[in-house]
Amino acid sequence: MSSLSAVAPKNSIGSTFDIAKIRQDFPILNQSIKGRPLVYLDNAATTQKPQVVIDAISQFYGNSNANVHRGAHSLSDNATELFEHARTKVQGLINAKKSHEIIWTKGTTEAINIIASGLAQSILKPGDEILISAMEHHANIVPWQMAAQRSGAKLVVAPINKQGELNFSAYKKLLNKNTAIVAMTHVSNTLGTINPVKEIVQLAKQVGAITVIDGAQAIAHSTVDVQQLDCDFYVFSGHKLFGPTGIGVLYGKEQRLEQLPPFQTGGEMIKTVSFQQATWNELPYKFEAGTPNIAGAVGLGAAIDYFNSIDRVGAMRHEQRLLDHCLVLAEGMDDIELYGTAKNKTAIVSFLLGDAHPSDVGTLLNQQGVAVRTGHHCTMPLMNELGIAGTVRASFSLYNTEEEVAILFAALTKVKSFL
Repeated sequence: MSSLSAVAPKNSIGSTFDIAKIRQDFPILNQSIKGRPLVYLDNAATTQKPQVVIDAISQFYGNSNANVHRGAHSLSDNATELFEHARTKVQGLINAKKSHEIIWTKGTTEAINIIASGLAQSILKPGDEILISAMEHHANIVPWQMAAQRSGAKLVVAPINKQGELNFSAYKKLLNKNTAIVAMTHVSNTLGTINPVKEIVQLAKQVGAITVIDGAQAIAHSTVDVQQLDCDFYVFSGHKLFGPTGIGVLYGKEQRLEQLPPFQTGGEMIKTVSFQQATWNELPYKFEAGTPNIAGAVGLGAAIDYFNSIDRVGAMRHEQRLLDHCLVLAEGMDDIELYGTAKNKTAIVSFLLGDAHPSDVGTLLNQQGVAVRTGHHCTMPLMNELGIAGTVRASFSLYNTEEEVAILFAALTKVKSFL
C-alpha cells in the first residue's frame, strides 16, 4: 500500500490539530445557505481560503502593487521580492532542488498543456507511446491526445480494477521501449484513489520514459517530495491548496525544462529580440511570458505559510476519520452505491443514490445547505468505464467536521423521501 506522504511533516510529533480553531480561520464557512448552516463538501473542486490569504492579497494591492523585475522604483522592488519569495516557498513545499525549477502557471491544466505541447515539439516522434491511466482528469488526457496527433505518437491507457485502483500488473506490461511518457494522477479527483506514484515513476524510468504527475488532488492532503519521487514533472493548482484561483505550479527538473521550447512568447520570456529573431530568457522566466499573476503568487505563498503552520499529520488523520465516518454511514444506508473503494484513498466519496439523477440529488442537498459536486467531474472516459453518466461527489478538507458528515447523510435521507 502506498502512502500520500513521501516524508513525514516536520510537525509530526504529537497532535496540535484544533478543528474549532481551524474553522475560525475560514470566514466563508460562517454563513447560511437556504436558511441552513453551510456544509461545504466540494473541496476537490476548490478549497476555501483562510483569512490570512485574503489579507495577503488585499495587502499586496493596497501597499505593494507594481509590475515585477524591471522596475526602477521601490514598489517594483517590493513586488518582485514578494513574488520571488513565493516561488521559494513552493520550492520548499515540494522539496525541489532549485527555485528556478518552479514555473508559475494559471493552474494544473495550463501546466500539463505546457509540458505536452513542448514534448510534442521536442521529444515525441512517430511510434512513441504516451501512457496514462483510465482514471485521469480531462486535463491529463486531452493535452496528450493533441500531443500524439501532432507528433505521430500513440496514446495508451492503463486499466483500473473494480475498486478503482490502477491495475499495476497491466501497467508494468504496457511499459516498453516505445514508452516515451508516463503521465498519471497522484490522486483521482473522482474516486479518491491514491496511486503508488513512486513505484510508477521507478518503473517508467527503467524504460527511459519521461514522467509527469498530476498532483492537483494530492497537494493539500499530503507531503510531496519531488526529489524522493524522482519524477520529471509535478503540477498542481493553488486554489486546491487554500490559495487563490488563477495561479498554479509546474515543477520540472532543470534539464527537462531546458529541453522544452517556450509555450507562449512575448515580454519577460526573452533575452534578446530583433526583427529577425529572438532568444529566450533563463529559467524560470522562459515560460512566464507577460505580466504574471503577482497577487496570485503572493496569495499562494500565504496559503503555503498557513498550510505549514498547522499540524499536518493531525490534519491528515482528521481527514481520514472523516472518510471512515462517511463510509460507515454509507454502509448503513440503503440505495447508496459507492464508486471508488480503493484500499488507499483520500477523503473523496463518489456515489449514486438509488435511481436518482446526480443533479437532482445535488439540488436537493443544496436546499439543505449541503454543497457537493455532481456530474462526470471531468472524467468522462472513467464514467464510461464504470458504465454510468456521473456521480454525486462529497470531498472533504481539514476544516470539515464529523457533524457535517452526519448532516450530509441526514440530508440524503430527506432527499430519498422527496424522490
